[in-house]
Amino acid sequence: MTSYLLLKKTPQLSGTTHKLSSSKSISNRALILKALSGNQSTVSNLSDARDTVLMTTLVGSTDKTIDVMDAGTTMRFLTAYFAITNQHKILTGTARMKERPIGLLVDALRTLGAQIDYLEKRVSPHSNQRLYPAKTAALSIPGNISSQYISALMMVAPTLPQGLTLSLTGKIGSVPYIEMTAALMKQFGVNPEIDFTAQTIRIAPAVYKTSHVVVEADWSAISYWYGFTALAEKAEIILPNVSPQSLQGDRVIATIMEKLGVHSEFKNNQLTLTKQAAATNLVWDFKDCPDLAQTVVPVCAVKGIAGEFTGLESLRIKETDRIAALQNEIAKVGATLREPATGHWVLTPGKIPTKEITIDTYHDHRMAMGFAPWATLIDLKVNDPAVVNKSYPGFWDDVASVGIEVESMKLKV
Repeated sequence: MTSYLLLKKTPQLSGTTHKLSSSKSISNRALILKALSGNQSTVSNLSDARDTVLMTTLVGSTDKTIDVMDAGTTMRFLTAYFAITNQHKILTGTARMKERPIGLLVDALRTLGAQIDYLEKRVSPHSNQRLYPAKTAALSIPGNISSQYISALMMVAPTLPQGLTLSLTGKIGSVPYIEMTAALMKQFGVNPEIDFTAQTIRIAPAVYKTSHVVVEADWSAISYWYGFTALAEKAEIILPNVSPQSLQGDRVIATIMEKLGVHSEFKNNQLTLTKQAAATNLVWDFKDCPDLAQTVVPVCAVKGIAGEFTGLESLRIKETDRIAALQNEIAKVGATLREPATGHWVLTPGKIPTKEITIDTYHDHRMAMGFAPWATLIDLKVNDPAVVNKSYPGFWDDVASVGIEVESMKLKV
């Protein structure tokens, strides 16, 4: 039996979300830094996302085999953490997790002196050699790869005898995530020197200090409520405990959605979303906020907004091939996402049909949440709705809280 949710068409939305997750990006970094500071620090308001629950359990686990399931951040951060802290571990995960790249990080750690072997097809490393003395205090790594590699190396860098200088080659992507890592390291008493013009990150040897971190709301999760507001006929959605100041690059969704017809009002530590006039086209570079593509593309596809996008390259190595997944699902309304030139994407919007649509989620939480706002326009089936547990377990409850009728069903297979 496979489950799906039926979301009944609801053009007008009103209500308050009560289960908005805290940032898993901040939570997962803070948990690594807490461990590196001797576990004397406190991290409050942790995300309830499955990725963070896993990190909380696994970072201090005494088990030899560490199963990260489908959590890419957890895999990458723990690979570096276990290598640096002289813990002999075997890291494994889902079949898809084993297909996701980690070679550049492993190669960097080996250059520093770690012993890491692949037990399967380049995916299940173990490390059993402490990096003292480190073989080098300088590494070169591509800047356009996953920022998680760079963040993993940054966080362990102060524990190395000579620290570490990272030279980032080529175009640098996901800059806000690198800046987030640096800001959190500062809260633990370490001050990375970042020069994006020179494309270098210098981190001197240091001892992490104890700290108290309060994790803010997750702007990736907030983005879906912008999607609902943009597509609704009328909407007033209130998100409590949201501040306009944020460490997260996905905070830029407020700027993007101004163009797509959403007004943001911050007042008394809450965010209220209402409708306003929308543009007819959107040009945007997603290199610093790739996770927002799965919010923005579905909105444009059914709102009649043409798009020209860049910075989508990293979507191919996520939980699924997100480019292919987006293309498949927006095709159900006659929309297309084409790449006429390398790295340049063109979205041609479609039109919502009169009959019910079924959305496939590809084991990807963002596919489920990014397409859910189509329920403002049509009855919508969402297959495998439990995928949202990866980042926003209370999502469907919050969907119901703004007025959408949600029916859980079983599909015979």
